[in-house]
Amino acid sequence: MFDNLKKIAELKKMQDSFKKERESVEISGVFVSVNGNLDIEEVRLNPDLDVKDQQNIVKQCFNEAKDNIQKRLAKSLMGSGFGF
Repeated sequence: MFDNLKKIAELKKMQDSFKKERESVEISGVFVSVNGNLDIEEVRLNPDLDVKDQQNIVKQCFNEAKDNIQKRLAKSLMGSGFGF
């Protein structure tokens, strides 16, 4: 039982440290930055692009940043012996 509590505490500590992570992606002058909670922290648009292109690129940037954060989290968990 204490081993499980210890693992939960370790996971909480990892989660807290992961909140500080940040992933940024830029495509065609559109920039999106996401933190480890997958909250968007910053968006910069490219005024040379039309609105529809910017909307599509913002989605692409966010999805790529999200995927990168999730891969880093999974790698971190696997390296820590928390394979599920």
